[in-house]
Amino acid sequence: MDRFNVTGMSAEESNPSLPLFSLSDVHLRVWPFVMVLLLAAAGMVPGALAFKLVTSYLTPAQLEAMPWLAGYASETGFLIGALICIGFLSKGRFGEFGLRLPRGKSYLKTAFLCGVFFGLLMIVVDYLPKLIAHVPPEVVPLTRRSITGQLVFEGIFPGVGEEVLFRGLLVTYLSSRISGRIRFLGFDMHIAGVLIALMFALAHMSNFWSRPFLQALGQQVYAFSFGVFYAYWYEKSGSLAAAIVGHNVGNFVESVIEFLLAALWR
Repeated sequence: MDRFNVTGMSAEESNPSLPLFSLSDVHLRVWPFVMVLLLAAAGMVPGALAFKLVTSYLTPAQLEAMPWLAGYASETGFLIGALICIGFLSKGRFGEFGLRLPRGKSYLKTAFLCGVFFGLLMIVVDYLPKLIAHVPPEVVPLTRRSITGQLVFEGIFPGVGEEVLFRGLLVTYLSSRISGRIRFLGFDMHIAGVLIALMFALAHMSNFWSRPFLQALGQQVYAFSFGVFYAYWYEKSGSLAAAIVGHNVGNFVESVIEFLLAALWR
């Protein structure tokens, strides 16, 4: 294909004769997956370098008080890396990778409401034992600067950096190189969105080394599920706007609740 596009694919969500789950027109090749891994690495390298640079200049006390500074750097690096790759692949046609306003239904309201639910779900999965025991979550110091810094980060940066990388770059590229439709409960989408959602979840595997097993497993499940939603909204609207909103709202809501519980139970 000369152009990259994940839109314009017919959906049959309202057809009651469709089975509960089905796969159709699946044709997979090895090379596109190799390229996806290379693109993912290329997109993440600037973020990793930015993270290392910032953390090398901060003292341990500063990192503990302001962990969001490193987050700002890494997510900005992801965004820059993804944009460089998109610019190269699209020859400057960034709109073909979702960097444009929605066409038709925007899914923005749905993304906002789902984001609130995602935030509540993440709180339960991430802190269930502590919630039961009324143990406050471990958060940055409860100062105006720390709270503002963390909430600004969670409400803006992860959704932009990670959605442009995973959905904008990787889903768009893979959907132009493989074929396949997946249908579940009346929803229909390109299989590339589901496969990249799996990669998105696996990108959080480090949690298995830092958190209890069941908690880390729960995070894998919800990261994959959220990634499917983000890819679906992207495919149907032709824009990353809803995916970014849903991602950021979920992170923001979880952080707000973390601060509230820390203040109430400290």
